[in-house]
Amino acid sequence: MTEPGTICWKPPADARERSRVGHYLAWLERERGLAFDDYHALWRWSVDDLPGFWGSIWDYFGVSSDSRVTSVLASDAMPGAEWFPGVGLNYAERMLADLPETGPVVVARSQTREPVALTAAELRASVGRARAGLQRLGVGRGDRVAAYLPNIPEALVLLLATASLGAVFSSCAPEFGTRSVVDRWSQIEPTVLVAVDGYVYGAKEIDRTAEVAAIRAALPGLRHVVIVPYLSAERAAAIPDVLAWDDLLGRGSGGVAAGETPELAFEPVPFDHPLYVLYSSGTTGLPKPIVHGHGGILLEHAKTLALHFDLGPGDRFFWFSTTGWMMWNALVSGLLVGATVVLVDGNPAHPDLGYLWRLADECGITFFGTSAPFLMSCRKAGLRPADIADLSRIRGLGSTGAPLPADGFTYVYENVNPDLLLQSFSGGTDLCTGFIGGSPLLPVYAGELACPCLGAAVAAYDPAGNQVVGQLGELVIERPMPSMPVGFWGDTDGSRYRAAYFADFPGVWRHGDWIEITERGTCVITGRSDATLNRGGVRMGTAEFYSAVEALPEIVDSLVIHLDDPAAGTEELLLFVVLAEGAQLDDALRAKLATELRRNLSPRHVPDQIVRVAAVPRTLSGKKLEVPVKRILEGRPPEEAASAGALADPTALRAYEEFAHTRRDH
Repeated sequence: MTEPGTICWKPPADARERSRVGHYLAWLERERGLAFDDYHALWRWSVDDLPGFWGSIWDYFGVSSDSRVTSVLASDAMPGAEWFPGVGLNYAERMLADLPETGPVVVARSQTREPVALTAAELRASVGRARAGLQRLGVGRGDRVAAYLPNIPEALVLLLATASLGAVFSSCAPEFGTRSVVDRWSQIEPTVLVAVDGYVYGAKEIDRTAEVAAIRAALPGLRHVVIVPYLSAERAAAIPDVLAWDDLLGRGSGGVAAGETPELAFEPVPFDHPLYVLYSSGTTGLPKPIVHGHGGILLEHAKTLALHFDLGPGDRFFWFSTTGWMMWNALVSGLLVGATVVLVDGNPAHPDLGYLWRLADECGITFFGTSAPFLMSCRKAGLRPADIADLSRIRGLGSTGAPLPADGFTYVYENVNPDLLLQSFSGGTDLCTGFIGGSPLLPVYAGELACPCLGAAVAAYDPAGNQVVGQLGELVIERPMPSMPVGFWGDTDGSRYRAAYFADFPGVWRHGDWIEITERGTCVITGRSDATLNRGGVRMGTAEFYSAVEALPEIVDSLVIHLDDPAAGTEELLLFVVLAEGAQLDDALRAKLATELRRNLSPRHVPDQIVRVAAVPRTLSGKKLEVPVKRILEGRPPEEAASAGALADPTALRAYEEFAHTRRDH
């Protein structure tokens, strides 16, 4: 096993000259008279002088406005920060402003249809046509447009067309069931729905016509439904009372003449005008409808993609995501920095785990974004991606969704490309970004995130609200960021928003993760703070536990739950495991697990009971459902412990419900 903290990569001697953050540093010195010796000094300035930093991001990236900027931060209250008051801008306008005029700006691959590529001119023309089509349907400023679409160019075109009008976009991936979609969209009441008739996942056709009908019936405010014929033209044509996508774009009967290109205009909106609504996983109750604004997303994504991911013109940016995860929103923002975005729809493991790596070679990807579970699955399968594809063009690799163990870092450097910059990235839907990641100017340490991101005042707090270094604490953000939510949709007095993030430490954002900030400024995320293991006074995040357990070849997946009853003075540690094909949960494997946990964690973290299960329940975005399972084991009914619509596989909870019944019966 790799020792956490092992150096895997060091910046080259000319990193400052070659990197985009280095170019930004030179610009700061030339234009602002500010000089910083290293990344940490730059970060400290970025969180101490918020108006200076975010004003420089506005200027450096050439954000245009219909009025002069008179103030960057009128109020730094949290919540309630007021950014760039009085300006008018539009996210879509900036997205389409500085695209390369040669070659594709969108490259799309799918298991449902043939490859698609769009030039800047083609993308702008499609957005203009979609904008005109939405206007014909009566969509205007503030109206909501819903997308039940996969990660395909039509979803990006619809986002930009909606934003250009000052309307509000919201997307759900078509693998979401009816209940999941209605739970989300009933809160925002869209007037237009754009959906696919179905899709192919791997080798399987998935018909979605029944779901589209059910969603339409459950949303009485819908005035129009538009269908993208993705699975088959015949199936799409059979859906009654809908408009075809080509007709929306004026390519079919009626509408704009085929040879005309409607004027592409942009409605100037305030900095915090709603751009899109994202949703929490909604494991209990309705998902939180998180509203993000035009200006906050524009500045945050430009900063992250250019100054952390080192993306710009000539790059091809890929992150495997569905439209139901905030990484899709971050991915398409690659256009802000002039990169070509690579959209991929389908099963990432079909026909095998080498699919995405071969696609990276075929598409010339320079930044490859994925999840920690995918990388660890490739490692466990013994796959060496560099043997099956030319990955020499990949300069950056991003991992998110879960903490990447130290072994995952060495796997990437030994089996993908030894020269790339690996960034384990942590953030969330709440800010639609990562606020802890890496930098081209900093080394990569196995199992650690290299730094808090620029403009993110990340800290670790003890229960009393004091900063701690070198020990586990609550992950907090002490100062506002532009991409913090505008609010929750319908939360008119802001009470839900305040309760979600600011109840524990007033005026400070509590994110809900455990973090350790090391003496050298790196960060270790160890899991959700509401799922902590606290055995005999030894507090530990679940990520460390999973790293030790899932390193064993016999274990495919795992879930650990700590049950304690202070009143009775009892506690119990339960480990649920999904076994590899052919493996048995016998005395030998139990002893092996105990030995690994005792050696890598502590004797206190050897489980009291190990239980074999068929699956670990996960959210639609792939996160393990530790807290809902704990609630079920404590006696809560499953329907109260977790919303079935938020689960990737609602049946996965049955085994835990049965286990809870068996325990109570005995």
